[in-house]
Amino acid sequence: MEAQKSSQILSFRHFYLSFPLLLLLLLLQFFACVSSVEPHEIPFLDTLGEAILIDHNPESVTVSSPTVSNDYKTYFYTQTLDHFNYGPLSYATFKQRYLINYKYWGGAKANSPIFVYFGAEAPLDRAPHGFLPENAPRFKALIVYIEHRYYGKSSPLGSMEEALKNDTIRGYLTSAQAMADYAEILIYIKEKLSAHNSPIIVIGGSYGGMLASWFRLKYPHIALGALASSAPILYFDDITPQNGYFSIVTKDFKEVSQTCYETIRESWSKIDKVASKPNGLSILSQKFKLCSQLKSSNELKFYLESMYTGAAQYNHPPNYPVTLICNGIDGAPNGTDVIGRIFAGVVSYSGNQICYYTNATDYTIDTRLGWSWQTCSEMVMPIGRGSNDTMFPSAPFNLSQVIENCKSMYGVSPRPHKVTTYYGGHNIKLVLHRFASNIIFSNGLRDPYSSGGVLEDISKSVVAIYTINGSHCLDIRSAQPSDPEWLVMQRKKEIKIIKGWIAEYYADLLSLKK
Repeated sequence: MEAQKSSQILSFRHFYLSFPLLLLLLLLQFFACVSSVEPHEIPFLDTLGEAILIDHNPESVTVSSPTVSNDYKTYFYTQTLDHFNYGPLSYATFKQRYLINYKYWGGAKANSPIFVYFGAEAPLDRAPHGFLPENAPRFKALIVYIEHRYYGKSSPLGSMEEALKNDTIRGYLTSAQAMADYAEILIYIKEKLSAHNSPIIVIGGSYGGMLASWFRLKYPHIALGALASSAPILYFDDITPQNGYFSIVTKDFKEVSQTCYETIRESWSKIDKVASKPNGLSILSQKFKLCSQLKSSNELKFYLESMYTGAAQYNHPPNYPVTLICNGIDGAPNGTDVIGRIFAGVVSYSGNQICYYTNATDYTIDTRLGWSWQTCSEMVMPIGRGSNDTMFPSAPFNLSQVIENCKSMYGVSPRPHKVTTYYGGHNIKLVLHRFASNIIFSNGLRDPYSSGGVLEDISKSVVAIYTINGSHCLDIRSAQPSDPEWLVMQRKKEIKIIKGWIAEYYADLLSLKK
């Protein structure tokens, strides 16, 4: 199959319509300096975004990844650029990376299952290396990781930057195209391994969790079931309140410490007051030991906002970053002013460093650029907050501003209703009850994105499993000896359900052969 497709490869350079380098620079500047008053900034959905955030010694952080394990073999599939049209570009192809671990597989003759992890808005190197290899042995499952198109080593034109500078090529970076990629690769793998009757379970976290649940709906003939971890499929249109995300961040901090919450809430006006003074930005830069001079108070506020939301979203045990920040704020010496207490929280969270970068991030350039395009096209999540409903300053979602910004960057307007039109979302209980099956929606209620998640059972096989103290994608990360009992039980429930799906599938397979 790949050999046949290789003969269809067309040179992308023939279709390359170069944008000025200025566009890329504007994108970089936008995401480095966008302030907290920009209502369109959507927090990243990455499963590993906390990698440098939850450890106060960032240099000591190591992220386990399937790409660094000897058990995985790397392959590149000659993928179709456009699955839905028949224009010249539709026949162009690119190389898409996927990994396979054969170590635990019981083989095609035994119809042993295939566990598939859907890559999301990050290189495959950042995929969480935990749930699949830890559970594959008991199922004798084949493990497959597939990289999302345009990210990592799976980009047309060689890189995300080049692809996004091309106003034609970037249009093929969509969720529907990505799922069609996954479908094509999985059909190819089953054919190559003669595993025609091996059931496939797809697994994803965050945006990847959305893809997993949507894949089960769109491709039920390929995937037997889906585990969608921390997938906010209801954070579109008017289904979820705009302030849902920031309300949970606020609740997380308030539950840890009322005084910490009140200090943060009070700090925004204090920062603005200092900034308005002569040399105010210099004073703030010194107070927060910043590595470079502040250009505005919004730069500092966005830095702090990102710290608080990141801590809440990835409030994983045993470190519990929200508690870490509040311990610093509440533990400041008596007489410390509000701004001094906030800085004490920064130090407690990030460690005692020589200086602090307001634009420090663990996100790759792929994630930043790719997600900026996806949120300017179809992933329009109306996340915002009012003037007095969270611990943050007012930043309401403003679709007109989103459209203006996206037109400025890309020359196109977002399609805010595309997700609900294509995948559904309204009347979710009735719709999924009638035609969906074999989906687990898992969430932790301390995760701000759980506000847009499915938190109620829809039917016997479309179920919601949540934990009160859980955080973003925690259940699909590597198990640790220090994991609390509620997390252990959440994973056990998920495995029990998946085991039931596979057992039922085998029974159906046997009965149909008689």
